[in-house]
Amino acid sequence: MNRQIAENIISEYVSPIFGFALKRCRNIQDAEDLSQEIVLKAFRTLLLREDIRDPGKFIWTIAHNMLSNYYRDMSKSVIGIPLEDMADILSDPAAEPDREDPDESLQRLQSEIAYLSALQRKIVIAYYFENRKQTEIAEMLSIPVGTVKWHLFEAKKELKRGMDTMRKTSELKFNPIKFHSCGINGSIGTKSPDEFFRSALTQNICYCVRNSAKTIHEIADDLGVSPVYVETEVEFLEEYGFLQAQKDKYIVNFIISEPTAELLTLQNDMYRRAAELFANDLYDALTSSGILEDPDIWCGQTDDPISLTESPKADRNFILWSLIPYIAAWSGEKLMDESISFEEVATIRPDGAHNICHAAVVPDDMVLPDDYVYMRNWCGPMWNKGDYQMMWQIDSEWSDRAPVKERNISEEQERTITLLNWEKHNLLSKHDYAWLAERGYIKTNGDYDGHFKSAWQIVVLASVDIRDRLLAIGERLKVQYHADFEALKTPYTEAVLRSVPPHLQKVQAYELQFTFHADGWFLLHCITALLRNGKLKLPTEGQRKALTTMIVPV
Repeated sequence: MNRQIAENIISEYVSPIFGFALKRCRNIQDAEDLSQEIVLKAFRTLLLREDIRDPGKFIWTIAHNMLSNYYRDMSKSVIGIPLEDMADILSDPAAEPDREDPDESLQRLQSEIAYLSALQRKIVIAYYFENRKQTEIAEMLSIPVGTVKWHLFEAKKELKRGMDTMRKTSELKFNPIKFHSCGINGSIGTKSPDEFFRSALTQNICYCVRNSAKTIHEIADDLGVSPVYVETEVEFLEEYGFLQAQKDKYIVNFIISEPTAELLTLQNDMYRRAAELFANDLYDALTSSGILEDPDIWCGQTDDPISLTESPKADRNFILWSLIPYIAAWSGEKLMDESISFEEVATIRPDGAHNICHAAVVPDDMVLPDDYVYMRNWCGPMWNKGDYQMMWQIDSEWSDRAPVKERNISEEQERTITLLNWEKHNLLSKHDYAWLAERGYIKTNGDYDGHFKSAWQIVVLASVDIRDRLLAIGERLKVQYHADFEALKTPYTEAVLRSVPPHLQKVQAYELQFTFHADGWFLLHCITALLRNGKLKLPTEGQRKALTTMIVPV
């Protein structure tokens, strides 16, 4: 290549090459040396060759190759640790000659540094890698010089011990688990569950200590990763109450269920049989009693544009989509076992959350019965209880709302209650009507500044009397079937508690108190049973946003 052309190409890359080296080298002197070597080699090669079509690609290839050589040379001093200082770690007088490749020994030694405590890592890296004096390290870390010396001595012993140990990994290293589902019982804070279990590493750390406490090093060994990464995640999980510290070990502090096909089949059969008893009788009682025509059950849901002169009345099928799961959840509370309180088992988290968290791990190859009912897009029941009213709703495969993680449910419910009561006597602002309409809670027609009409699309119980009459129907049926429910529940409860580690059995027992009450699986099976026998009809497309949403007096 012509020398002038080669010089022009190189001059264009001098600054980027130095930036490349500076980001990757341990100090500025090494970066300057490496960048000079890259530039010199690239320039000489450009002069000798005429077949280089992409100079940029060619130069960066050289840069990466030279960087690899730099790392290889650096590894021979064990990230700055002189070999003579570590000779007693690398050598084993009893070993056979050439038992292990020297490069492999160095790599193992480097990995063992990650197993030191956080403080020892800082001291070792500062002393050997950054060539700092012991007095400087002591001042930097605000500890005595004698402590620095002691940690350096102990670190060498730990590294020697680690080199002599064959670390064993578990199956999680090559076959990591993945949470099939994750949910909470209680109030959510500023962070969603997805943020806590944000990665495969986080999930597998929790799974690794679901049954017994382990140290950070033991977790790292099980997962086959560096303790440095585990340490950071464990600190985060422990801060938010998902792991519990036991001296230098950690154990999971929430329920991770790993159900078998037998347990899920038992669960499915229990709920199916209970729903067939309860939901069918509840539907018949509601539709035959005339209570659905009571004027204290308000709902102006309509798929058509609302009239400016007439107030719409929702069809009974839409109203039943709200009433049946609400009654199933809230009726018969006196029959509940409430021996364990929420406060006894819930965790208060730094982001303002107060809840019980649970996750499930389900094998990919699990085979379940054809009639197994899956919880698709299910969330709830969710409610926000004020002084006089409560907004109550369920998200499911049949509703059409933004995912819960994208909404502030508590704020949305509180605002909806406030706007409902204000609108009884006043016109809302255009912004408020638009906010409600976007969520499907209200429909409007007409000129806002002229002839204007609105209709609420959700179900509203206007009095305590109508609430109590509805719940009384459900309570009568739960009393009627109480013995049947208990017989169905007992083997399932025993099986679930056997599947949970001892330290979390009280949390699980609390959750089991809600079986056949505010229990999402029971409500789902009630809906499914009525859809299956044709009593409930699928909602129309226009009904899906407001589906299974109520405001009731408290």
